[in-house]
Amino acid sequence: MKPKVLQYGRLMGSLEKQLVEAFDLTRLADQPDAKAFLAARGREFTGLATGGFADAALIESLPSLKVISSFGVGVDRIDLKAAAARGIPVGNTPDVLNDCVADLAIALMIDVARGIGASERYLRAGQWPKAPYPLQRRMSGKKLGIVGLGRIGHAIAKRALAFDMDIRYHNRRPVLDTSIAHEPSLHELARWCDFLLLMVPGGAATHHLVNDAVLDALGPEGYLINIARGSVVDEPALVRALKDKRIAGAALDVFEHEPQVPAELMALDNVVLVPHIGSATIETRGAMAQRVFDNLKSYFDTGKLVSQAT
Repeated sequence: MKPKVLQYGRLMGSLEKQLVEAFDLTRLADQPDAKAFLAARGREFTGLATGGFADAALIESLPSLKVISSFGVGVDRIDLKAAAARGIPVGNTPDVLNDCVADLAIALMIDVARGIGASERYLRAGQWPKAPYPLQRRMSGKKLGIVGLGRIGHAIAKRALAFDMDIRYHNRRPVLDTSIAHEPSLHELARWCDFLLLMVPGGAATHHLVNDAVLDALGPEGYLINIARGSVVDEPALVRALKDKRIAGAALDVFEHEPQVPAELMALDNVVLVPHIGSATIETRGAMAQRVFDNLKSYFDTGKLVSQAT
């Protein structure tokens, strides 16, 4: 018999096809009353394929659950403690998205410094014949502070070196296998750098890590780049800093209450806004989908995951 797997949330069509072929798959979204369905049949499922969510209540509603496979690297919306208490391993999709997220980080830095998006809007609005677009700033040779030097942080640093950037990083603990300078203080890193780039996990430990004090340390010639999680930044504080020109600008791929984006942010021209597209390429999303499937298949075949969240 095929293992019974519950699907929570939307997944790529190609992944759903693989799941249907390999497992006895049920989509929770197809049930008229999800809560009643879980109460009546939740004990049937031994696997959970999710778009990135599994709280304690969902895990509790699946008493026979043996494995969770999540689409994405971040697991801040999965209750790892609840899963661990039952010995349920959680699979995620690291490594396969490093390059695309790092590429976007560099693109956002260039965009916000050179005003690429804003200058295009200026041109399309017919302003160029009236006056040249105002001078912007270069990115090459500037100072980059990376908050969170993990797999993706290293990929960003590799690209930034090609732009002759001076790089330092801030982690709670120094990284052993790097020659990049560690800065123990986030505030000092913000004060030192021209670009402060966030690449840390979401969750309680990093909630509003970047606040008024960090933004003030970054200063009127500094740029904030967030490709981590929206919760890492105090969004109202960022709006105030941008409005008051206490920082030069920001580039954001993530937002605190996405997909809702504050109207105040959208009204500002010194901020670049993109809709959480860090991993949104055909190649990377395909690789992520394959890893979700491979994690489930490997677990049911061998009892081990290809990649397990910690």
